[in-house]
Amino acid sequence: MTIIKANQLAAFTIIISLFLSACSTVSYQEIYPTLADGKYDSEFPYKGASDELREISSTVHRINSSVFYKTYTFEESTNLTLDNLKNTNLRSIAISEGYADQSNSGTGTIIYYDGGKVGILTCAHVVEFPDTIISYFPDAEGNFTKNIQVVFIKERQSIYAAGFPEGSQFELLVSDKKSDIALIGKDYYVLSDLKFPVFNYPVGKAKELDWGSFVYIFGYPINYQMVTKAIVSNPGRDESGSFLVDAVVNNGMSGGLVLAIRDGVPNFEMVGMIQWVPEEEENILVPKPLKNNERYNPIVPYTGEEYVKRFSSIRYGIARVISAEKISSFLKENSSTLNKKKYYLDHFMN
Repeated sequence: MTIIKANQLAAFTIIISLFLSACSTVSYQEIYPTLADGKYDSEFPYKGASDELREISSTVHRINSSVFYKTYTFEESTNLTLDNLKNTNLRSIAISEGYADQSNSGTGTIIYYDGGKVGILTCAHVVEFPDTIISYFPDAEGNFTKNIQVVFIKERQSIYAAGFPEGSQFELLVSDKKSDIALIGKDYYVLSDLKFPVFNYPVGKAKELDWGSFVYIFGYPINYQMVTKAIVSNPGRDESGSFLVDAVVNNGMSGGLVLAIRDGVPNFEMVGMIQWVPEEEENILVPKPLKNNERYNPIVPYTGEEYVKRFSSIRYGIARVISAEKISSFLKENSSTLNKKKYYLDHFMN
């Protein structure tokens, strides 16, 4: 029987440990040969990222906005057009007056907090509504004429970010409809001791993404906070670096944070935010709403007034992303306005 002395056993243990460590390194390099190539990863993360994702999720909030319009309806014989609209007393010629409201929901990310001021990045179409909406009479062939049928005039608007004190109502700081980017904010100067988690990972470069790059997406589809994964398609589809992802997203994901990983977890970078998902719209006839949201009896034939309602059907599996470069350019272009309001976002400008 061979007897191994204590010092021999210790030496043997060290040799085995070094051997296993070397094998582990070799295996790791063989399985993930491009993980440290300085590019965005195209493979599923090799290690858990729950702690980092939980931290990031605390900076993402649900955004709800509502607008209220005063409406004026006219007869076609009134011959109200854009040329004489400004010089006309609408109330005196309208056949009816009323109110209409519209609401949007989306996602926003806290990118600034200092001295009580909170700045949340989101999409412009989530929080911005037109001041005036005009609807025209159609002719016999269905083409719109110059005669105005209905005018909607905005009376007030509200923007809410869920999870904040004092009613969570925010103001629109800066917005650009063309790029579809907006920054909303609120000054908690009275509660300046409050601490809000801020997204503090680097701003990446969407133009460096490639076909198949792996991304995480945060958002509030149908008012539920979720994180999902996707891969990039059609990178660099325009000069700003926008791209497409194959994520199955739903209403409420507009403004959702998109993160890529450079050389493994936890090297997250913000490469953009979800802008829209394709929708197919159609007009359907609906009955006049009943009071208190009561339901019509389905076995009783309906004989009342009918209204046109626009119905949207989402085409799942594709979403467009606004690039990080576009976001940085937007903030840089509006830096003077933001600085006057004491929102200093130089760190977000590449």
